[in-house]
Amino acid sequence: MALISYRNLSVSFGGPLLLDDVGISIEKKERICLLGRNGEGKSTLLRILAGQIEADKGESERVPDFRVAKLDQEIPSGVEGSVFDVVAQGLGKKANVLCSYNQATLQLSENPDDSILADEVDRLQSELDETDGWSLDHQVASIIDRVGLKPDDAFDTLSGGNKSRALLARALVGQPHLLILDEPTNHLDFEGIEWLEKFLQKAEFSSLFVSHDRSFIRSVSTRILELDRGNLTSWNCGYDKFLERKAEILSAEEKQNAVFDKKLAEEEVWIRKGIQARRTRNEGRVRALFKLREERSNRRELQGKSNLSANQGQTSGRKVITVKDVDFGWDENKIIHDFSTTIWRGDKLGVVGLNGSGKSTLLKLMLEKLEPTCGTVEHGTKLEVAYFDQHKEIVNENLSVAENVAPNGDTVTINGNSKHILSYLKDFLFLPETARAPAKMLSGGERARLLLAKLFLQPANLLVMDEPTNDLDIETIELLEERLLQFEGTLLLVSHDRAFLNNVVTGTLALDGEGGITEYAGGCDQWLSDRELAKNMSNSKKPKAVPVKNKPKKLSNKDKEALTELPKQIERMEAERDQITAAMQNPDYYRNPKSDPTGDQANLEKLEVQIASSYSRWEELETFAE
Repeated sequence: MALISYRNLSVSFGGPLLLDDVGISIEKKERICLLGRNGEGKSTLLRILAGQIEADKGESERVPDFRVAKLDQEIPSGVEGSVFDVVAQGLGKKANVLCSYNQATLQLSENPDDSILADEVDRLQSELDETDGWSLDHQVASIIDRVGLKPDDAFDTLSGGNKSRALLARALVGQPHLLILDEPTNHLDFEGIEWLEKFLQKAEFSSLFVSHDRSFIRSVSTRILELDRGNLTSWNCGYDKFLERKAEILSAEEKQNAVFDKKLAEEEVWIRKGIQARRTRNEGRVRALFKLREERSNRRELQGKSNLSANQGQTSGRKVITVKDVDFGWDENKIIHDFSTTIWRGDKLGVVGLNGSGKSTLLKLMLEKLEPTCGTVEHGTKLEVAYFDQHKEIVNENLSVAENVAPNGDTVTINGNSKHILSYLKDFLFLPETARAPAKMLSGGERARLLLAKLFLQPANLLVMDEPTNDLDIETIELLEERLLQFEGTLLLVSHDRAFLNNVVTGTLALDGEGGITEYAGGCDQWLSDRELAKNMSNSKKPKAVPVKNKPKKLSNKDKEALTELPKQIERMEAERDQITAAMQNPDYYRNPKSDPTGDQANLEKLEVQIASSYSRWEELETFAE
């Protein structure tokens, strides 16, 4: 039996049906990715499954004592207390006594002579003894340990990624059968995303998640659910195979619609032929025409794609930004140390690093919004900057969508051509009624598209984008990729979206969080590979030393042959490694369907281990030979 299943599920909020008589079933240990464009109804379906809202129609079945937990994409404000207190909230009222006991114990440790507090601790302890509350203490502590946090840390002092972990622990402490996650990678850095991937892969519960992170989807999902024009389709395959099958179905649908439309047009011509045609009219054919008209009127067309085009500024100088010997930090905390680089016109650079490593600070230094402690930052000539704000502070919620984009009239100018604001916003999938509505009514995805509409109006030859893919659907992200590749200016891009970085950037600046910055060619894969290799090397045990007395007194013939052959083997392995690395750093690599990123990455890791081992053996033989 499935954990939960729905039949004939329908939901509407006054417009077209978001869910049109659909069915869904979730089995044990499934990891399902729910895909669909912004506004298709993904969040509505998640809320129905989480029991937060009721469907207009539908029948459901679930296992006895079915438990579901939902982790929303936004971190709530005003959450107080320790990590333990926050996680214990997931157990409901039965954890209140436990939290009160912990708080009273903490207060008593600070005021040991307070007799009233001591009596309260004794009372709460007795209540926990009577209700077996100590088992809840173990339950909370266990899940906090699983997500890698400390129970006594204050929630409001945690980083965004660790707050997400604490909220995940709160969702899991009740031991749900199904965990629902809405854009779970939004507030996580690379390390947090990797941790979440492994956590979900090993989980005993089922998970249903919405995500725009294609690398995350590829790594985690075992099945794809797609919500498209009210229909919910299940795809029992990985993400890449889903893309292939979906393209085939859309192509077939397009051909089928073309045949239908041709047939309808022919029948409409026939019905209008006049007196002679009406005298010989076939009433069955007339009824068939009426049926064709009804079927055509009920057809839900595929929503159009965004049409993102940048307002190209004048050509900048060849040198865009020159950074020389820059330091920046507070007190002894070095955020940037001794950093030098030159950014040339046309460079598309990704800026990566863990949360708190200084990515936004580096951008501000390069844009001369911050003064370096020492060193210099120089801008080239004719520089025009357009900045995409990660926190969406530049949306005026009291104005309409159209007024946010064009506050001084009804037209905008794109590359010298005037365009009506409603027509321009239609390119960003805003209907006229939405364009006239207040910006405060927009969803997260719509707000992100509004910011892109504002950004691309600015004449610019330097685009600076801080987490631009948050809240965008995958189709819009892919279109944004195309436009950034076509952009002839310079790009500085902060993102945790691995696929987006690999598809767009020509180079990467990686911050280590201790002031160091390393430059890589291509996307973020080489940096991630180096981090993983360094982690494995630091975690690996040192090989045991072989006692000298056990070594032979002279090299054997086999050792002499190895001493001769090892340098050649190392050279061949390094050449193979460099060849694979160069291929993966090519921007076209990830657009080539024949490329195998997973296999190539595994080969790279294997080669690195073999090369390190061969060097070690070679040095050992040379030392002994001497």
